[in-house]
Amino acid sequence: MSYIENGQAKAIPDASGKRTLVPSVIYFNEQNEAIIGDAAVEMQTIHPERTIYSIKRMMGRSYNDVMADGNDHGYKVIAPESEEALVRIQVGEKYFTPIDLSALILKELKKRAQDFLKQEVNACVITVPAYFNDAQRQATRDAGKLAGLDVLRIVNEPTAASLGYGVGLSRTEEKQLLFMI
Repeated sequence: MSYIENGQAKAIPDASGKRTLVPSVIYFNEQNEAIIGDAAVEMQTIHPERTIYSIKRMMGRSYNDVMADGNDHGYKVIAPESEEALVRIQVGEKYFTPIDLSALILKELKKRAQDFLKQEVNACVITVPAYFNDAQRQATRDAGKLAGLDVLRIVNEPTAASLGYGVGLSRTEEKQLLFMI
């Protein structure tokens, strides 16, 4: 996550001020409370059946599409009634869609941003892989809305990276960039 200050993009650190990246991993404890980020990563080897990761790869995709990539997850990926329906994940007795799980991650990011900035955060721009199709982009928007955010735009990650380095801000300056996805 980042914000703009004095024309510069600045990453939002965690509460310790040491890390700016938040792993997109969710661990559900025995009380079914979601723990997100580094603490969830630590639980991945202890409770793989309750630790969800790589959820972005499932956004807006059917069960068949997800299974075509292989099912090497420690958690349960459930086949819905219809083969073309969106995939679901089972944790204990609860079922979640990728949108539900992504919304939990976005809620945590929103909370961290609000704690750091000491102000309400209601709107955002979300970046997605350039290969995301319309269904995946819409699922991302839906997750943002479920997290209580007004998603102003969905931007391809390579585009966001170029903007972060000031590409396109000057009409006279030319730059060549290599994007690796």
